[in-house]
Amino acid sequence: MAFRLSFFFAAIFLVVGIMLPFWPVWLKSRGLTEIEIGLLLSAGMAVRAFTNPLLAQLADRRGRPDLLLVALGWGALIGHLFYIPFHGFWPIFAVSIIAYMLFSPLMSLGDSVTMLKVREGLLDYGRVRLWGSLTFILAASLGGFVIEGRPVDLILWLVIGTLVVTVIACHLMPVAQTEGTKQFFAPLREITRNRKLILFMLAAGLLQASHGVYYGFATLHWQAAGLSAGVIGALWAEGVIAEIILFAFAARLVRLVGPIGLLWLAAFSGLVRWCTLGTTEALPVLIAVQGLHAFTFGAAHIAAVHYIAATVPASYGATAQSLYSSTAQGCLMATAMVASGWLYGHFGGTAFFAMAVISAAGGLLALALWVQDRRAQ
Repeated sequence: MAFRLSFFFAAIFLVVGIMLPFWPVWLKSRGLTEIEIGLLLSAGMAVRAFTNPLLAQLADRRGRPDLLLVALGWGALIGHLFYIPFHGFWPIFAVSIIAYMLFSPLMSLGDSVTMLKVREGLLDYGRVRLWGSLTFILAASLGGFVIEGRPVDLILWLVIGTLVVTVIACHLMPVAQTEGTKQFFAPLREITRNRKLILFMLAAGLLQASHGVYYGFATLHWQAAGLSAGVIGALWAEGVIAEIILFAFAARLVRLVGPIGLLWLAAFSGLVRWCTLGTTEALPVLIAVQGLHAFTFGAAHIAAVHYIAATVPASYGATAQSLYSSTAQGCLMATAMVASGWLYGHFGGTAFFAMAVISAAGGLLALALWVQDRRAQ
């Protein structure tokens, strides 16, 4: 079981390891400007915000999230094939809406299946999830060297190839079954009534959204500073190596500081990381600061999945994980991406300072949640 879940995360992050650092480069090669790239990425995330919870709710109602994973895996592969003939903003925009809608729920549904097994005492989430980070390193680092000096369209073909692996992984997922419900909006209604959970999702979502400039424009920014594709891929990989180390000890860290403490750690690390990236492109400094990705992303993510598992019934787990995903990687990230495209287009690397402000806002919401918990005691 642990092997099949690990293989699923490994497959998903093969796709992400190509798309996250190199997809903006492919989009630019198809005629999109920096602002259009930001709009396109944010539009896909906005669609994710609405479709992820609805699709996950279908999984919770039927009580079989593993079956929905298979259907979405095939849909994501077919959707990305439609990119092949198109150039220009509007055709690629239309394909992207469909592709994002089908691919983006896979991660949160995979998290929900995994956390069902964690609830049963069968798994350590961090030890399973770290295999996704390992394959991200493989894709990001080797991808940079494979792409360098070759036609940019190779990026798209690498994405399609890794999606084939993802479809296989979806078919191999272990059976996951809950009680289900016959009431159409019961999972969403139950979750949205939990005000503390919504506040936590907003705090974690802001901390994830603070990566907007990094995800959308770090590669282009470092290319402009003279760094090669291989070096850039290695920088992305370095951040994930630190993330892997955190995941390996995640269960112990959750017990030590708790989910809210992890949010504070992510917020402080974001302030340091984004202010540094906004100040310099010197390679030694970039190498030093990339390790903070373990906390800016990893700590916030671990905090969210464990907080949701502790506060939401298992039968609503897929909806809760997807609602968090739609908040963190949907609404808030979409807004951050739109802003990032405009900010980077006008101010270049100083746009990272705006991401530091977003990290601080996430930390303040985490503080508000802590105050509520103290008053309730």
